[in-house]
Amino acid sequence: MTKEQQNTVSYVDLDNMPSMNELLLEETKSEFVEGTIITGKIVEKRNDGALVDIGYKAEGFVPSAEFTNWAEISVGDKIDVFLDEIENDRNMPGISLQKATSIRAWNRITSEYGEDSIIKGVMKHRVKGGIIVELGGVEAFLPGSQIDIAPVRNMDEFIGQEYDFKILKINQERRNIVVSRRELLEESRKDKRATLLKDMEVNQVRPGLVKNITDFGAFIDLGGVDGLLHITDMSWGRISHPSEMLEIGQEIEVMILDIDYDKERVSLGLKQKSANPWAEVASKYPVNSTIKGRVVNIMPYGAFVELEDGVEGLIHVSEMSWTKRITKAGEVLSVGEEVEAVVLDIDKDSKKISLGLRQKERNPWEVLAESYPVGSKITGKVRNMTSYGAFVEIENDIDGMIHVSDMSWTRKINNPNEVLKPGQEVDAIILDIDPDQQRISLGMKQMENDPWANIETLYKIGDLVKGKVTKITAFGAFIELSHKIDGLIHISQLSKDHIEKVKDVLGLGDEIEARVIKIDQEERRIGLSIKAAQEDYNEEALKQAEKELTAALRPGEDMVAMGDILSESLDGIGEGK
Repeated sequence: MTKEQQNTVSYVDLDNMPSMNELLLEETKSEFVEGTIITGKIVEKRNDGALVDIGYKAEGFVPSAEFTNWAEISVGDKIDVFLDEIENDRNMPGISLQKATSIRAWNRITSEYGEDSIIKGVMKHRVKGGIIVELGGVEAFLPGSQIDIAPVRNMDEFIGQEYDFKILKINQERRNIVVSRRELLEESRKDKRATLLKDMEVNQVRPGLVKNITDFGAFIDLGGVDGLLHITDMSWGRISHPSEMLEIGQEIEVMILDIDYDKERVSLGLKQKSANPWAEVASKYPVNSTIKGRVVNIMPYGAFVELEDGVEGLIHVSEMSWTKRITKAGEVLSVGEEVEAVVLDIDKDSKKISLGLRQKERNPWEVLAESYPVGSKITGKVRNMTSYGAFVEIENDIDGMIHVSDMSWTRKINNPNEVLKPGQEVDAIILDIDPDQQRISLGMKQMENDPWANIETLYKIGDLVKGKVTKITAFGAFIELSHKIDGLIHISQLSKDHIEKVKDVLGLGDEIEARVIKIDQEERRIGLSIKAAQEDYNEEALKQAEKELTAALRPGEDMVAMGDILSESLDGIGEGK
């Protein structure tokens, strides 16, 4: 030892030196690690919990609530606890039986089961969005959408129930697990569906449960496979909505109509369980037979009548009345009304039956044809007029038509209002009756002989005739002669002098004398001349007058119609209209 070393003095701070107990405590603490699981022994059981000796200077306390079998716990029992902290504010080790149990369970579950594994669990209680499931000491979350295949309306029905679950996700950091019951059900259902589809056959009748109802049909659960029962296959009769026959939860028997194994789709039928009523329609309702039925639907074009369940016939508006014009079926029939009708036609393939309401009575047109054969005389009132003729009532709302061409032998009638008025009574002859087309042709002129048939005996060129002015036109005047025959005096034949306007020389109703200068049987025209009647005309002069008239009037020209138009137009101008 050197002199320096000998002279060095070591000083110890006796005040800050740790005591023997503190040194022992530090050594004891070093044996315990917070956040670990250690084994302890129950040294005292109290009402609210137990004191547990973990080998530390002080015992830890575990509340009775953390024991699942508190009544069976005894002093001396060994338990595993989780060390939260070596000393808490009460100078006791902070321990937890529940955390130790949870950690042990978590480690066991996550080591034995991974994602996609199947594990049993009990649904404990509801939380927002789903249910908490206990998996052997570990809590997992079951989303509401994963509880069942169908939407769950009441989750409380599942609380306390034990099921198999599929682990969807394990999050080690957050220590949570998400499970699903639906996936297992779907997998089971898929296997069951495949087996069930193999057992199914077309035309087979199977029991089912109404699962859902739509506007177009109902989905039927066949025990693992859903089939569609379309509304058209529910009844041979008419239904407006599937709910008229079915309700959700109803047990029914249906027939397999078709199976699509690739798409796993099944088409079902209910009406096919009974015989098709259309199979015997032709024999049960022969054509021309009378049936009784109930009106089940009204459309503008007709009424549908139910003959029996699944069989309907149509009464078209055209078959509702022989004489009245029906525009809407609702004018005659109403839904629910019982009617009698005659079968007109049956189309078995299209499932259509044509019915007639009017056929219950004999066709009045046929009766009329027997009562009024062609050539018969009738008297009736003018009920309606068109531009081409007038409709005259014969009897029982049956009208005949007088065409303008059949109103006069001698006059060119352009519109029936020239000779007839609504409500006027007229005599006419039956010219033709067509019961099928419901048409009757009448004639007024046929009531008397055609004077033009013997025109050569009535008038000859050169004859002096007398008549009354009935119409004045721009190019001449029409004169009514005997036998109701009209003659035309062209403006060029009014006088030897030049005439500007016919009305300057003639007026309606004037009696005049004229000479016949032209007879045209084909055009039914008689040409007259006043100036030719004023002196003795020889044959040469008559021919010259005829040439003048022929040149003035083109062949085929409608003298009356053209004359009316020109006369009205020119008269209007002359009067300053």
